[in-house]
Amino acid sequence: MKGIIGKKIGMTSIFEANGKQTAVTIIEAGPCVVTQVKSQSTDGYDAVQVAFGEKKEKNTTKAEQNHFAKAQTSPKRYVTEFRNPDASVAKALGETLTCEIFAEGEKIDVVGTSKGKGFQGVVKRHGFSGVGEASHGQHDRQRAPGSVGGSSYPSRVFKGMRMAGQMGNERVKVKGLKIVKIFAEKNYILVSGSVPGHIGSIVLIQK
Repeated sequence: MKGIIGKKIGMTSIFEANGKQTAVTIIEAGPCVVTQVKSQSTDGYDAVQVAFGEKKEKNTTKAEQNHFAKAQTSPKRYVTEFRNPDASVAKALGETLTCEIFAEGEKIDVVGTSKGKGFQGVVKRHGFSGVGEASHGQHDRQRAPGSVGGSSYPSRVFKGMRMAGQMGNERVKVKGLKIVKIFAEKNYILVSGSVPGHIGSIVLIQK
């Protein structure tokens, strides 16, 4: 696996060589610093830990400061690791990963946290159509969930019943997005379609 940490910049659309208009998401991918290299002998598995985004030293614990000092880098805000790193892009401690580990036309997976939408009803959360007609004595029932369980048997509501509740703010992986364009000088990657999260949110790009 190869991967990098990025920040969602926003969405736009571009025209490809054949004239087709494609909606793309702009992601600032890196630069990331390798802050730890894990191996079977020392940790029981192979992985590369990378860090992204600057962090003030006064907001960094002593343990974190010492950890980043081993990689000879300043404190970073976001840290994650990618298991079984690709040998072609594997880096040593303290080296930098950029968006150039990927190539235009590659298919990647993007992991992010979806927008939180708060407590929502069944129509917005699950696509229910509501009770329907407003006549025949029905009052304020258009967006109601309807029946949720049995009466005397089983006398309970089954687990997993689709009901109103907290919506969004979940870890989401979108697979098979195509890298349409790479601007190496700005560390920008343009991927087809949309990725989870609000503008400025942190995402993981991996393959």
